[in-house]
Amino acid sequence: MEHYGLLVIGAGPGGYEAALRAARLGIRTAVVENRDVGGTCLNRGCIPTKSLLHAAEIAAGLEKGGEWGIAAENLSVDFAAVHRKKTEVTEKLRAGVEGLLKQKKVDLLRGTGTILGPGRVAVDGVEYGADHILIATGSVPARPPIPGLEHAVSSDEVLSDQERVYRSLVIIGGGVIGVELACVYQALGCQVSIVEALDRILPNMDREICQNMTMILKRRGAAVNTGCMVSSVEKEPDGGLVVRYTCKDQPGEARGEAVLCAIGRRPNTAGLFGEGFQVDMERGRILVDERFQTSVPGVYAIGDVSARIQLAHVAAAQGIACAERLVGREPLVDVNLVPSCIYTSPEIASIGLTADEAKAAGRAVRVGKALMSANGKTVIAAGERGFIKIVADASTGVVLGAQLMCERATDMLSELTEAVVNGLTARQLARVMRPHPTFEEAVSAAVEDLLEKLEK
Repeated sequence: MEHYGLLVIGAGPGGYEAALRAARLGIRTAVVENRDVGGTCLNRGCIPTKSLLHAAEIAAGLEKGGEWGIAAENLSVDFAAVHRKKTEVTEKLRAGVEGLLKQKKVDLLRGTGTILGPGRVAVDGVEYGADHILIATGSVPARPPIPGLEHAVSSDEVLSDQERVYRSLVIIGGGVIGVELACVYQALGCQVSIVEALDRILPNMDREICQNMTMILKRRGAAVNTGCMVSSVEKEPDGGLVVRYTCKDQPGEARGEAVLCAIGRRPNTAGLFGEGFQVDMERGRILVDERFQTSVPGVYAIGDVSARIQLAHVAAAQGIACAERLVGREPLVDVNLVPSCIYTSPEIASIGLTADEAKAAGRAVRVGKALMSANGKTVIAAGERGFIKIVADASTGVVLGAQLMCERATDMLSELTEAVVNGLTARQLARVMRPHPTFEEAVSAAVEDLLEKLEK
């Protein structure tokens, strides 16, 4: 029986990053995968979504070209070609990951990994031994027991190759996945309706961001229905679908050519445990300690299958940290402070505490804010109404969080993440000279506003 120092089940961002780091640290490593290397993020999530968003941005830019004297007449979208380009991108990146695994001498075992017991894993019936087992099987779309939901497509399915653009689409769920895909399809000429159970879309974000995004979507023609509980999905005689819901005890409905169910994802543990073997779990999520170890010594779990925050960069950071701890090293990355990025138009990004969260925790804070309407690059790009907010402790000036809603927000977030992680103050941020004209110089304006309020 072949034996490894580390056997990773799942080759998504968490799994392959853990495997690469372990191999670099001298551990004989193998990774098991029953689908495509790269996991959901690369093949059915982050990268395909952003590829479609890029196509949508190109289309939107061409439509606005007349403002600059650049006419694009008879603009059309070949959605099949868009999907072919998206597939080309994912295949190129997937080949890159496979090449890295081969270069670092990580064995790629094709098949479904099943843990038989401590130190024992079967891959399609072939048994392997391991000093350590790392579960990185990710998540799958959640499917609540709503009558007729079998007529809806999941985010995985909607990102697969398609020959046409939907003329109308109802999206059940106003979280990150739902709102990102709403922006994609709306930009490609689709009539979009969102139905969200909570009182606002993007409920985990800063309240002003949620309100601003709602306003932008509505202005572009989308219907945004919040506080609505879906009761059924029904097929109509003409082949269309109707989503029936209740809002404030009043019945409502939204019709579309298709319905997308985007209400979140659940941990993927199907086929993971053999007969007689189990680890402690809570509502489907594998429980781990601060070292990512499960209730069974030598068996670890990272990423969507165990983390409360389901993001690719969380899985990757946890995978690297877990591998480093196996050889007695303390991880460099702080896995407790998680940057959040939403690839809507405009982009949204955040780190640390919002002002409301800080106040709820009993912390006195000051907030510096810069409106992007005064930013030169934003005006040139005809960017939507946006802003940058920086939250700091009222007495020390230490930066506690930041929220951005503007062009290139996701690319600008790392500077502010660095400030939060390292406990920098507003005054220290003010020492940085940011170049002009850039989107990022708005950070300086937000810091200046923050210092003014701190010094009052």
